[in-house]
Amino acid sequence: MELQTILIILAIGAVAGWLAGVIMKGGGFGLLGDIVVGIIGAFIGGFLFSLLGISAGGLVGQIITATVGAIVLIFILRMFKKA
Repeated sequence: MELQTILIILAIGAVAGWLAGVIMKGGGFGLLGDIVVGIIGAFIGGFLFSLLGISAGGLVGQIITATVGAIVLIFILRMFKKA
């Protein structure tokens, strides 16, 4: 994997994690935590979108997919945190 690809993935993860934190209202997990949540969220979002037959292309589509996945991940993490 090229350095440019890794940097793009990290940037999308950071944006998606930050957006998910803002949408879920409760703050994020710090810069590194937001990046991790965003990257994991991208996988979750991609999986969920493929199950629903939704294809989101381009950079904006990738950010939306990752953000939706990150929101799902934050929701799950908060459920476990409360338990």
